[in-house]
Amino acid sequence: MRAVLCREYGPYQNISVEDVSAPAQPLAPGTVLVDVAAAGIGFANVLSIAGKHQNSPPVPFIPGTEAAGVIGTVAADVTRLRPGQRVAISLPHGAFAEQAVAQADNVFPIPDSLDFAAATNFPTIYATAYGALVWQARMQPGETLLVHGAGGGSGLAAVDVGKAMGATVIATAGDEAKMAAARSAGADHLINYRQVDFRRAVLDLTNGRGADVIFDPVGGEVFDQSLRCIAPEGRIFPIGFAGGTIPQIPANILLVKNISVHGIYWGYYGGWAKQPRTPEIIARLHGAMETMFKWQDAGRLHPLVHGAYDLADCVEALDVITQRRAIGKVVLRT
Repeated sequence: MRAVLCREYGPYQNISVEDVSAPAQPLAPGTVLVDVAAAGIGFANVLSIAGKHQNSPPVPFIPGTEAAGVIGTVAADVTRLRPGQRVAISLPHGAFAEQAVAQADNVFPIPDSLDFAAATNFPTIYATAYGALVWQARMQPGETLLVHGAGGGSGLAAVDVGKAMGATVIATAGDEAKMAAARSAGADHLINYRQVDFRRAVLDLTNGRGADVIFDPVGGEVFDQSLRCIAPEGRIFPIGFAGGTIPQIPANILLVKNISVHGIYWGYYGGWAKQPRTPEIIARLHGAMETMFKWQDAGRLHPLVHGAYDLADCVEALDVITQRRAIGKVVLRT
């Protein structure tokens, strides 16, 4: 089968598409073989290929942590799933290939209303937004959600999930095209942070109170200024550090504003963190996916695909990510 192969850690420009052996049969207990139709790409793939991600596997390896396709075979002990089902999958690596093997607990049947490319949004990106806003923030209808980097995959997912939950969403982005994407996802207010002081704009939009929940994939100065436009008892989520700087959190601001900072590492829920998952976590994971797919089927979610590239064009697709040109999800097609 064709697959993207990372033979040594380094620049992603060194990866290549090669013919490799198909996954071995019979399958290991608790696993499912999926014929991959589309695989999602994110900045974490760049870090993994460079050997700088916490989940970089030993080389050589096939990158990719999220995909969608059709189940080919299931292990003998798997009863929840069956061959022929359309599914989205999450896995620690191996998605950039024509076939991938995933743990059955990380395989999620998708509705017919969801195509494979759009489905790659859900196993990590939408799941992270859901976990942050539902499980940790416990965001309520009518609260104000501020989303930074709202034109990228993570930001758009947070806008989309936030609107499905009934929040008033303020979205920041750096150009008109990204703001238009955030508007299409349901954002109520748009701020071009290159033209406007977003801190002042957020305070003006909320009559000086600030945002109840802040979703920040950017970090750096954006995070610092977010602490100054957050509402009392607000919750802020440092999701990533696309701006290049990991912020230091001043405890005095947490104290005087009665606010909390939440981390959410999806690997803990996805099953590739050091801590083993409990049955309760797996049940929560399945419940989250079922809820989001119901929202999707009802037209309440709008997962956006920036573009689809052949496996052979994987370097070009990763260029879109590193150059911050993506508006929505970048995917590879097999």
